[in-house]
Amino acid sequence: MSIVTLLPFIVLIGAMFLMTRSAKKKQQAAAQMRNEMQPGTGVRTIGGMYATVKEIGDETVLLEIAPGVHAVYAKNAIGAVLEDSEYNRIVHGDEPDAVVPDDASSLTESAEVVADTEAETVEVSEDAKPDLTKKVDAAEAETEVKKDGKADGGTEAK
Repeated sequence: MSIVTLLPFIVLIGAMFLMTRSAKKKQQAAAQMRNEMQPGTGVRTIGGMYATVKEIGDETVLLEIAPGVHAVYAKNAIGAVLEDSEYNRIVHGDEPDAVVPDDASSLTESAEVVADTEAETVEVSEDAKPDLTKKVDAAEAETEVKKDGKADGGTEAK
């Protein structure tokens, strides 16, 4: 056998090796993430449920789904361990970076400026009405009329 014949097999085996290696790295990272869980940490299960970790066993995790509601899950069912800020933002709707002005004047001033500019554009648009008709050269229009005797391209209904 020549090297040309073996080349596709070598490439295929190399690609399979690289794919299994990356999958193994992802599995190791997920296992490490699950091992770093602590009680009180917010998590998301692979089913999309958000809960708080209460107890951690060898193969299971006790999750508090709602106040006073507990469920036992396998460690493999934990999809992601969330930071406290992210967990609170998702579950409780907290927005820590929200800027609230001291007074409403900053909100109304910008609205007045927008209203003034809209009023000016409305006045301009009333004076100059746009031409929405189809622009056709005079030569093309005459050709259309001569071709079938109709200028608009319509057909006669019977």
